[in-house]
Amino acid sequence: MSADILDRIAAIIGAKNIVTNADDMVPYLKEWRDLFRGKARAVIRPGSTAEVAELVKLAAETGTPLVPQGGNTGLVGGQIPIAEGRELILSLQRLDKIRMVDVEGDTLIVEAGVTLQRAQEAAEAAGRLFPLSLASEGTCTIGGNLATNAGGTAVIAYGNARELCLGLEVVLPDGRIWNGLRQLRKDNTGYDLKNLFIGAEGTLGIITAAVLKLFPLPAARATAFLALPGPEEALALLNAAKASAGGTLTTFELMPRVGLEFVLRHAPGTRDPLSEPSPWYVLMEVSAQSASGLDEALEAFLGDALEKELITDAALAGSLEQRNAFWKLREMLSEVQRFEGGSIKHDISVPVHATPEFLARAIAKVEEMIPGCRPVPFGHLGDGNIHFNVSQPIGADKEAFIARWDEVNHEVHAIVADMHGSISAEHGIGRLKRYLLPGVKDPVELDLMRTLKATLDPKGIFNPGAVL
Repeated sequence: MSADILDRIAAIIGAKNIVTNADDMVPYLKEWRDLFRGKARAVIRPGSTAEVAELVKLAAETGTPLVPQGGNTGLVGGQIPIAEGRELILSLQRLDKIRMVDVEGDTLIVEAGVTLQRAQEAAEAAGRLFPLSLASEGTCTIGGNLATNAGGTAVIAYGNARELCLGLEVVLPDGRIWNGLRQLRKDNTGYDLKNLFIGAEGTLGIITAAVLKLFPLPAARATAFLALPGPEEALALLNAAKASAGGTLTTFELMPRVGLEFVLRHAPGTRDPLSEPSPWYVLMEVSAQSASGLDEALEAFLGDALEKELITDAALAGSLEQRNAFWKLREMLSEVQRFEGGSIKHDISVPVHATPEFLARAIAKVEEMIPGCRPVPFGHLGDGNIHFNVSQPIGADKEAFIARWDEVNHEVHAIVADMHGSISAEHGIGRLKRYLLPGVKDPVELDLMRTLKATLDPKGIFNPGAVL
């Protein structure tokens, strides 16, 4: 990169906000699963939407590609530059202002670099709930959440990030700023442009701020850790809970015994909440606006489920400490798999009613392909999103196992396609799955995506190599 361009960037954001030292750039150049490591000319850290716009104008003028990055918690490599190193990483972490909390309108306006946890805390301080919840919420940012249309553990009640956003502020590839920060619940004045940018992974525009939906803060929560025979019973329990669990069903997370054993083995301070092992478990949570009676209602519901043999055992959290302990078992599931060797991962969704069939078919297939492998399927049964991970056989060669990633993906994704599902439920496409899109997208749909990219970003400077 020429000194002239660096000087022009420094004039916009200040020299101290340009990172060029190789060691200092490392945290921006790899993601936590270590599947992607990139190169970049520099990391640039603007502090306002106006600075982002000026940087984009400069990039458009000079043909310099930009890779937007939030908290760098993405799982498909969309926030990592490609190996050639031509790009600049545009870090949005300094755009961290909470601009407005509107209690009466139940909205929150935040900048893209605000972490999800800070957004949650700002809502709670105003007596409101922002329900998006992810294991990485202390690090991931709102801009990244929206750019990937994040899901999380409360989708069953509140929807994905897309459903939680009313408006956006976006810098376009020519440097113009679209101010779409509307707090309106109804607006039928033409195309809903915000949905072009939500889930687009920074390829069409750079999200700099957002209007988020808030909800009444629940007066009570009840959390249970349940043992059950299998996914069929879990589905039946889910349908029953939607109708009569005593409150709003907000979480219904499925996990297998092998996953729980991984957590108990590798996560300090965890323990099995139940006295006997079970093939499958569900973490279930309901909330209510009434401060009393929820625990009793859930206890009665679970008693009925025991009589109907939908569950075989249950532990109901009697304190916040116990609730947190139950949640830790679920939240550590992804992290602890690395201690068991190689893990081949999938982020799929199928129609909710089809999840038991998918699990049966996919587990049988991978066990046939790799005898001794350990399937660890877990996730959001309430919305049909399963993280179908496969850990290597005990004692197997990790590199040889990981070398079969594409082969295993092909077979699992074939089952997903046969069941009219999706190969990316909540993690996005990024660089990891972009080559798979032609095999799963309707050709007309894929052509429309390319047309939108060419129209909005004709020079191809926004996140090249991601999604398309």
